[in-house]
Amino acid sequence: MAKSKYTYVRDFEREEQLLPSTWLVVRIDGQGFTGFTSKHKFTKPNDIRALHLMNRAAKVVMENMVEIVLAYGESDEYSFVFSKKAKAYDRRASKLITLLVSKFTAAYVFYWSEFFPDTPLQFPPAFDGRVVAYPSDRIMRDYLCWRQADCHINNMYNTCFWLLVNQGGMSQRDAEKRLNGTLSRDKHELLFSEFGVNYNNEQEIFKKGSVLVREQVPIDVVDKDGGNNIQRRKTVVQIRHCDIIGDAFWREHPEILSKQA
Repeated sequence: MAKSKYTYVRDFEREEQLLPSTWLVVRIDGQGFTGFTSKHKFTKPNDIRALHLMNRAAKVVMENMVEIVLAYGESDEYSFVFSKKAKAYDRRASKLITLLVSKFTAAYVFYWSEFFPDTPLQFPPAFDGRVVAYPSDRIMRDYLCWRQADCHINNMYNTCFWLLVNQGGMSQRDAEKRLNGTLSRDKHELLFSEFGVNYNNEQEIFKKGSVLVREQVPIDVVDKDGGNNIQRRKTVVQIRHCDIIGDAFWREHPEILSKQA
């Protein structure tokens, strides 16, 4: 950067550099998405098009930032987990947040028409972001457990709520009163006895959210010399709808934790 007598103003800049050797989690959330989903007539309680769009935007982010080892999304939010060894932008909080939010938002708008071909954007969507450093593997995993538990709790409530409104003829206020203080077993019973819905049969993407992880897949490559197909492996970002609270997922993907030492 060229120097001039005005360069001194840079002395006022302050960068928050995040702790080294910690997991970094950047979480983005839809800003004002209640109004956004209403204006664009999203299906309630879940619009599968919108969830696939969120996944597509998150995949763009993860494909462009190799130090993201895992991402988890539900509803209008996504969490991106950076490796403990990540050095992106010298681990500066403002850089990481602004880059991910802008890249995610740009991808969301870019791919909108692919998932909503008959619904033009009425106004630009917006997302906010935050970054948190987690010192241990256990705490990072507990963070993801918290988000997936939140997905389950919210989805069960919303499934009950919108069935009471759309099929049960209740007002939204009455539906809220009906569900106030109910436990998980009460909601299961309500769904099955009043609407014939077995919650366990709901789509996994609704109940568990979406997990983005890097996996190796076989690909065929043509041998330039012999012209024969050679099978090799390529690392790609895959979307899964699975449990990440238990140990099974982490046994299937030991590289996420083992490469951090």
